[in-house]
Amino acid sequence: MSQAYSDPKRESDPHALPDVEVFYVSAEEARERNEGVQDHEDRYEPGWYWWSCFPGCLPDSDPIGPFATEAEALADAQEGAEDDDD
Repeated sequence: MSQAYSDPKRESDPHALPDVEVFYVSAEEARERNEGVQDHEDRYEPGWYWWSCFPGCLPDSDPIGPFATEAEALADAQEGAEDDDD
């Protein structure tokens, strides 16, 4: 698992915390997570995922993915950040 910023410009702010967590789900973990899940949309597949999450807190969103690489998952999490006028 790695933590990142949804807006990379916030990394230099000493008061900002990472707000994205990127993680990998293996085939075995996907099988375990899918046990008892009836809805196909809620099923995991092997690959890279991300969700909104501050350090030490529970996730603020459902997992988004899967992606083929960690870089693709992070790019999706940061999509649109450069368009923000913050």
